[in-house]
Amino acid sequence: MSFATAIAAQEFPAASFVSAERAITAVRGEVEVRLAMRHAGQRLLRLRYELVGAAGLPVVLVAGGISAHRHIASNSGFAEKGWAEGLVGAGRALDPQHRRLLGFDFIGADGELDEPIDTADQADAIAALLDALHIEQLQGFVGYSYGALVGQQLALRHPQRVAKLIAVSGAHRPHPYASAWRALQRRAVALGQLQCAEAHGLALARQFAMLSYRTPEEFGERFDAAPEVVNGRVRVAAEDYLDAAGAQYVARTRVNAYLRLSESIDLHRVDPAAINVPTLVVAVEGDRLVPLSDLVSLVEGLGQRGSLRVLRSPYGHDAFLKETDRIDAILANALRLPGETV
Repeated sequence: MSFATAIAAQEFPAASFVSAERAITAVRGEVEVRLAMRHAGQRLLRLRYELVGAAGLPVVLVAGGISAHRHIASNSGFAEKGWAEGLVGAGRALDPQHRRLLGFDFIGADGELDEPIDTADQADAIAALLDALHIEQLQGFVGYSYGALVGQQLALRHPQRVAKLIAVSGAHRPHPYASAWRALQRRAVALGQLQCAEAHGLALARQFAMLSYRTPEEFGERFDAAPEVVNGRVRVAAEDYLDAAGAQYVARTRVNAYLRLSESIDLHRVDPAAINVPTLVVAVEGDRLVPLSDLVSLVEGLGQRGSLRVLRSPYGHDAFLKETDRIDAILANALRLPGETV
């Protein structure tokens, strides 16, 4: 099936750095594609990607939550901190000495597309990107949160393009409780827009999100301090943390990008029985956004093609960003090639 057509590609000057074993290249580029979107019709879109590792190595695409982007981790070519810094590096499962790592910016991440965006659209865009990069098949698709949803769609719609899917903290449908959280977050943004305080609305939405990503256990350990009275108002211990999270998010995120990608999570629906790619599902006990029961249902629907790993972590939905050693051990086993040791 063909859902998108690559129109043109542009590569930015490649960077390379030499390690003890071999030279590692890192390159960023853009691909212009014409995409038949599920809700928005035909669109001409620009896909931005980053590839790290030598040509000829097995390719693994790594995709995160709606705040993630093409820069997975820092390297000598692009030194800024990536969104999954602790999961990439020498000796890790995602070691660019041994695997070529592909990251991309989700459709809508630049805030330019103000239309409903389906996870199926993201999967079709990835297929077009792989065509443009002459990558026939991914050794693995590692998806966290929203990335796990996109990976399910890729496995469903383009099964020949991915040998194995690792879906972390992402189910085949959104839980109604999580959808309600996101709906209130979007209302916070809308209220800010009505008050000509769009940034404040987005910051508040992010602060709400942080409460849903983490657990009461973590907040109990970190912020168990008496409130203070500041300028005649009571201020609780977690507010500095929440304020910082909101400010950081506003500084790097456009409102349309947040709204449309938040909606995209709630639009997501797949039939697990229709996925024919071997899939490892990773669940976090205590994740309030993606309950363990939903991920058990996903694995049951996958049948013999699915397997499940369960982590217990005080970090809840954010465990994939915090429990890097435990996630790495799971990836090392899941992505192991014949003859390769863990």
